[in-house]
Amino acid sequence: MDHPPSRSRATIVTLSRLAGVSASTVSRALKGDARISKATRLRIASLAQEAGYMPNALARTLSSGKSGLLGLVLGPRTNPFYAMLLEEVVSQAAARGLRFLILHAGAGPIEDRTAEALLQYQVDGCLISSADMSSRAAEICAANAVPVVMINRVPRLHASAVSCDNADGGRRMAEHLLAGGHRRAIIVHTGGASSNGIDRDRGFTEVFCRDGARVLDRLDGRSIYEGGFEAGLRVAAMPAAARPDCVFAVSDIIAMGVIDALRLNGLRVPDDISVAGFDSIPEGARPAYDITTFEQPLPAMVRRGLDWLVGRIADATIPDEAVTLRGTLIARGSTRNPQAC
Repeated sequence: MDHPPSRSRATIVTLSRLAGVSASTVSRALKGDARISKATRLRIASLAQEAGYMPNALARTLSSGKSGLLGLVLGPRTNPFYAMLLEEVVSQAAARGLRFLILHAGAGPIEDRTAEALLQYQVDGCLISSADMSSRAAEICAANAVPVVMINRVPRLHASAVSCDNADGGRRMAEHLLAGGHRRAIIVHTGGASSNGIDRDRGFTEVFCRDGARVLDRLDGRSIYEGGFEAGLRVAAMPAAARPDCVFAVSDIIAMGVIDALRLNGLRVPDDISVAGFDSIPEGARPAYDITTFEQPLPAMVRRGLDWLVGRIADATIPDEAVTLRGTLIARGSTRNPQAC
């Protein structure tokens, strides 16, 4: 049985034979080196396209010291916000010709071994969302000139950071609920020491607890649907006279759990209790939930983070920066309409 002839991968050497020039000339021509005549550059480019030539990434890494790869560290997949973030990063990175390698996805801090993986894979920089870096991990990145940019997080050692103005979001949500006639709130937070959740809680409390309105309690939603559901069960079990008239969940996934628990126990949202969230995930906008939320400026956050990362890869002397961007309150059907009060 005849087999079709195998086709070997095109290389700089094979292209040089086809073009009748040295390998160094081919290499310079493909890089657009002006020392090579335009006619020769065009001819070699045409030959490379016909031969299906692709640059060898390993060789490029060895010669330039840059891999062209960026590390990506994500939060837990149980929160749809991180799926939104991943989609936005991949889309914007592709438009810039950047490629990401996922090094960590989940709750908890970035371990030293994850930081060491940054070096093993020779990533040129790292984008981190919703994970804390140990001092040792930060030192590993700094010592090896691997710039780090944090998105949706407060700045840490040796890192730049861009995030939503979470405290402002909490304040504006409190204003919205107060305008709707609410005076007794429960906050369902993420648990632990999440800086985002703490800032949202702080901003909300600063505004809501004016003029006699009160935050009755804080419940741990553990940043997951199940945690929100358990918190909702606790609210539903309260005597009617002691119940809040609104719940502020510091993420939409928690708010979804709260709403389901309240409804399962015969309470109407928002007629009996209003429920507000944060993040503006697509699931929260579905008619079954219709959650009033605070939308983070995710495209702008990712754009700023990538700008910083690319800039620091090119110039390691650029100092670290930190910025917060304003989001947008989206009023939906899970809270009482202020105009109706």
